[in-house]
Formats: sequence, structure tokens, C-alpha cells
Amino acid sequence: MDCVEWSLRSLARFSSAVLALTAVWMAPSLVHAAPPPKPEVVSLWPDQAPVGDGKTEPAKVPLTVHFLPKERATGAAMIICPGGGYGGRVVGPEGHGIAEWLNRNGIAGCVLEYRLPHGNCTLPLADAQRAIRTVRARAKSWNIEPDRIGIIGFSAGGHLASTAGTHYDRGNPDAADPIERVSCRPDFMILVYPVITMGEKTHRGSRDNLLGKNPSAELIEKFSNERQVTADTPPAYLAHAQDDRLVPPAHSLAFYEAMKANNRTAEYLSLPEGGHGLNGYHGPMWDRWQTRSLEWLGRLKMIPERK
Repeated sequence: MDCVEWSLRSLARFSSAVLALTAVWMAPSLVHAAPPPKPEVVSLWPDQAPVGDGKTEPAKVPLTVHFLPKERATGAAMIICPGGGYGGRVVGPEGHGIAEWLNRNGIAGCVLEYRLPHGNCTLPLADAQRAIRTVRARAKSWNIEPDRIGIIGFSAGGHLASTAGTHYDRGNPDAADPIERVSCRPDFMILVYPVITMGEKTHRGSRDNLLGKNPSAELIEKFSNERQVTADTPPAYLAHAQDDRLVPPAHSLAFYEAMKANNRTAEYLSLPEGGHGLNGYHGPMWDRWQTRSLEWLGRLKMIPERK
């Protein structure tokens, strides 16, 4: 082989190597060509927030919207209500961690840092209703379908989610604020080890924080959500561990039975173990409710059905 042929072959091998390296270097940029949008934080009440009896207060209630680019979005979204006994908010694993899981499955996750009630039951519900209205009003800009907006809650956040699912209106067409003209009825609920009743079997800390130490019979009835289910209540998925001692599974079962008594769509996943918080938000019980709830959403046509 003469020097010219050797040089040409060497040049060809060098060119192939450069092209291979270039492909490797470029691959990450191609994979990440369309990164997820940065979460948008919205203040639900730009000026004054309702506190009941027609009164208001200045309040900044953040809603963090983890939305998706159009090519990855299924169109579904969930308002996320973290637990915390109405005395705090577990915004990590029961908030932004849930939003990340939803995003991985093509669903927008909207973390609601609702006002803590300190005995004023008006505050959390007003915030949850406003969050649903806000997401529905701005659905197009976040690649969300306005008829696929649900609510998900954990523990006391599950109580708030079930309250929003049983106490809602279709909007006020005469309202000066365009957001208030929009319906606050969620299209579905996912309730994970939720507080449901405010009656005898309630979680006392949640009830005291929400309704005060000596609530009236009327308030107990109003916020015992198993008693508020109607023929219009949106579909509900519930998951609860049999060995939950803090909030017994009787809470979920009561709501599920009320849904079935009213011929409403509902599914109840009874988990064999995991306690309250399902073994610290990880493991097979935590994974199971997530997998099963996504399958349920697929059957509801809220997201593409899983094969």
C-alpha cells in the first residue's frame, strides 16, 4: 500500500471517528431540546381574599403550576392539596413530589399552599375553589383541557379535596372578576388516606384546626363529606392502608359507600399495610396507588388508557 492510499484510509478513519464523537456530544442536546417549562407560581388572590361573612383580608396564596410542553401534555391536570392536619402543609412529598410524578405521566400538577384555617373553615375551601377556577380559566396557556381538571389530596389535604368535590358551584356569570365566572367543580378526585368525616370517627386534630374546639352540629354536618355526596358528585378514586391508625380506613370506606349509594363512579383501593403516609411515601404500597389511579384515569378517558 503506497503512501497516498494509506493517507486516504487514515483520513477516512479519522472522519468516521469525528462524526461518531459529534453524535455523542450532540445526543444530550437533542434529548433535551425541549426542556419542561419552568413551574409558574400564581398568586390566587391578587389583592383581597375572602374570610367569610363577606369580609376579606390581604393574602398571598401561591399555586405552583408544573405544566408540560404541548407535545408531552395529555391535557389533564390536578390541583394538589398536601396534608398536615390543617395545621401545616407537607408540600415536599405530598406536593411538589406528586407534581413531578404527574409530569412524568403527562399530567400537569398544581401545588396549592392553601391558607391554614385556625378555626375558620372558609379559608382552605375558598382557596381550593379559586385554584380550580384559575387553572380552568388559564387552561389553554398551560396546555390543559378545561374538562380534565381534577383534585388530589392526602390526609387533611384529602379532606380539602373531597370538600372541593362536594361543595362547588358553576361560577357566577355576573362576577366582575372573570375567574369567578368559571366553574370550580373538579372533574375527578383522587383521595389518598383522606380525612373524610368530622363526626365521631374524625381525626380530632384536623377537626379542631378546621372547625375550632366546639363546632356546631351544622358545621360538623357540612364538612362531613360522606354526607355531602349527591348525584352530581364527580368521580372519586380512594386509597387507604388497612393498618392506618391515625386516620382509619373507615374514612375512605364511608365516602366510597356514599358514592356507590348515589350511583357515582368510584373506586376504592384497600392496601394491606403501610400505615398513614404509606411507609414514608415510598415502597410497593405507595407505588400501587399511583399505578392503579393512573389506570383508573385512563378508563375515565382523562388520560390515554394504559395497555
